[in-house]
Amino acid sequence: MAAAGLGGIAASHPADPPPEPRPPAPPEPAPATGAAVARHVTGRLLRRHRHKPRRARGFTILHVRRNHRVSLRVEPRGRIFRRIGVRTAFGSRQTLTVAARRGRWLGVTTTERPDGRLAWIDGRSDALSRHRTRVALRVDRSRRRLELRIDGRTRRSVPVGVGASGSPTPTGRFAVTDKLSGARYRGVYGCCILALSGEQPRPPADWRGGRRLAIHGTPGRAGAFTGSSAGCVRADRVTMRLLMRRVPLGTPVFVTR
Repeated sequence: MAAAGLGGIAASHPADPPPEPRPPAPPEPAPATGAAVARHVTGRLLRRHRHKPRRARGFTILHVRRNHRVSLRVEPRGRIFRRIGVRTAFGSRQTLTVAARRGRWLGVTTTERPDGRLAWIDGRSDALSRHRTRVALRVDRSRRRLELRIDGRTRRSVPVGVGASGSPTPTGRFAVTDKLSGARYRGVYGCCILALSGEQPRPPADWRGGRRLAIHGTPGRAGAFTGSSAGCVRADRVTMRLLMRRVPLGTPVFVTR
């Protein structure tokens, strides 16, 4: 009965229809011409370039806005150790140079930490306006040369005087904080002065000119430097006039051995 029942069920259903024929395969694409390949490659490069952000050239500098003050911290989110206003001690516009970043926090070179350590500020502060400079100065102590660099390229290389062996010019990263006339100091520092954010840790024993680092001229009508200094970088009058024209406040200064 079971076998007959299964046979009856099978007989009561028609056979499966034959399979439909497969559609013809699409024709092979014609080989791309040279122009087509070029368009394809160019399109891919353009799309890749469109999504890749350009790295900004130069260095970020910050100005303190008028009627504002900025808090300086010992580390990101750390203790506030100083608040600075819109002017430096010499009366120049307060300009900070960004040397490091940690999220929203910016590490800046400042005279308030002249020993090479950075002060940290909140990059989201409304008290700051951002700018960029493509100029940098490099001083090679061993070669006694100063380089004016723009966009990473040396535009001018000149001989300079540096600190004597007993009071060497300190190495590290500094920034130009003030551009001053030498007449303000009776010509002792030549025609012009670029005050820097650092200090001289080892001034001569009989030195009474303070510890502040600077790039300055040499007294006398010729304005040519001779010998070593108490720690500052000394240049001739022509070089100093050039630097006063071309170097903005906030320009980073790198001193190497």
